[in-house]
Amino acid sequence: MIDFDPVAPYPELRQLRAEVDRRNWPAVAAFFARLADADDHEYAVRIVSDTNGSDAFLRAAAEHEPGTLARVLHAARLISVGWRMRSGAGAQHVSQEQFKNFHDYLRRAERILIGVTAEEPANTSAWVQRLKINRGLELGQAEVRRRYDRLARHVPHVFVAQASVVQQYCPKWGGTDEKAHAFGLECMRRGPDGSLAALSLVEAHVEIGMDWDDERNTVAYLRRPAVRAEIDEAAARSVRHPAFRARGYRAITAHNYFALVYGKIGDLAAARPHFQAIGGFGAGFLWGYFGAEHEVFASLRTQVLGR
Repeated sequence: MIDFDPVAPYPELRQLRAEVDRRNWPAVAAFFARLADADDHEYAVRIVSDTNGSDAFLRAAAEHEPGTLARVLHAARLISVGWRMRSGAGAQHVSQEQFKNFHDYLRRAERILIGVTAEEPANTSAWVQRLKINRGLELGQAEVRRRYDRLARHVPHVFVAQASVVQQYCPKWGGTDEKAHAFGLECMRRGPDGSLAALSLVEAHVEIGMDWDDERNTVAYLRRPAVRAEIDEAAARSVRHPAFRARGYRAITAHNYFALVYGKIGDLAAARPHFQAIGGFGAGFLWGYFGAEHEVFASLRTQVLGR
């Protein structure tokens, strides 16, 4: 069985989703109070913000609960709904009405989060959401770097924030391949050993090499000696390093990245430990770049591990 549900590997996150469904704010707040890692916190924000039917609950919490958590979760929900309204289609296939609603939801979230980051400049999840808003409202390359630097000044090396900047630096969002690569390399080389910081470089390389018409060109790019060397370095600095935190919520995502990339370039021996680490749990959006994610995962896993 293959499962891409982000709560599937973690019973406590399944419980968090259930508490949101029950509108149990004390339980939700208590869960977040236990999270010390910034990427784990943001992973849990994603779970809450993507929970269908949570709109009224989170809006009421934002209006009545003390502190900033409820406001961040409400803003994150607005962003999630806004992106769904836009859809994942290319801009030429998105209607003016879709764009109008999309931008309206993002602006509402931005107004909330401006207040949160003014009150708490080190609020990681608020800044991460503002990075998503930056891309959606097309506020530009300079502004995304300004927002990222504001966060990194207080909490450096947050993977999900770095990944958001990589996306903004890609040509599809007004950047260049060179800019995306340089930022990914910067994240990897400056990040502490065993951290998730190297994953942004992997994302950058997949984006740079992606040929939507012919996957063979993507594979050829990833097999280039210089690219392969950087992918190996990224693995050595993250999932292969003794300091890697295998119990973090993004650990499965990290192993998915390397299972996919090593599998696609045909290095089955390098891909094997990553498929063994993730079992049947798929994670990350990169699988969908190569087709239906469940099918791509199943096919590659069979090649690597056999039947």
